[in-house]
Amino acid sequence: MFTGLIAAIGRIASARPLGAGWRIEVEHDLGQEPIAPGESIACDGCCLTAVEPGPTRFAAEMSPESLSRTGGAARWRQGRNLNLERALRAGDRLGGHIVQGHADGLTRVLSTRTQAGGWRVLRLELAAAHRAWTIEKGSITLDGASLTIAALGPNWFEVALIPQTLATTTLRERQPGDQVIVEYDLFAKYAAGARALPTTR
Repeated sequence: MFTGLIAAIGRIASARPLGAGWRIEVEHDLGQEPIAPGESIACDGCCLTAVEPGPTRFAAEMSPESLSRTGGAARWRQGRNLNLERALRAGDRLGGHIVQGHADGLTRVLSTRTQAGGWRVLRLELAAAHRAWTIEKGSITLDGASLTIAALGPNWFEVALIPQTLATTTLRERQPGDQVIVEYDLFAKYAAGARALPTTR
């Protein structure tokens, strides 16, 4: 489990095929206790297992399923920056929302606009199949960052990025046409699933 509060921006130092999957090595400056082998780390919101961790680098191996939901090898390429977060520990502050690190897929940035005070608003595509998982002022995770849905339309939603979020995540780099990894709120998905259950008498 994660919170969607980005701890550091890492960089993919190398990337290569691994059977039908993919292996990356990530340079990081998480600035915490050493990463343990097998530890879960959210990379752009995708929960990956740390392999062969070192003081400033860890490797991670991605299954074909993870690749297919997150943009494939083209996204997980050498030189790309990643939002990083270590797993939540019992007793930690839950400053964002409960994030599983299980990507629901990709969504596309439709437009951006800048507001006074350094805020930036992103409008993103909303598939009809996911409309039931979104509510205005509800939570959503984009590239691993916990955000609030500021506005909602029939086929789009908006998030407002404060200057702090822009300074500490890769979302500042996103432009119209870019794809981002999305994870919809866990509780919204359960609620939608419960509403879809047949009524018993």
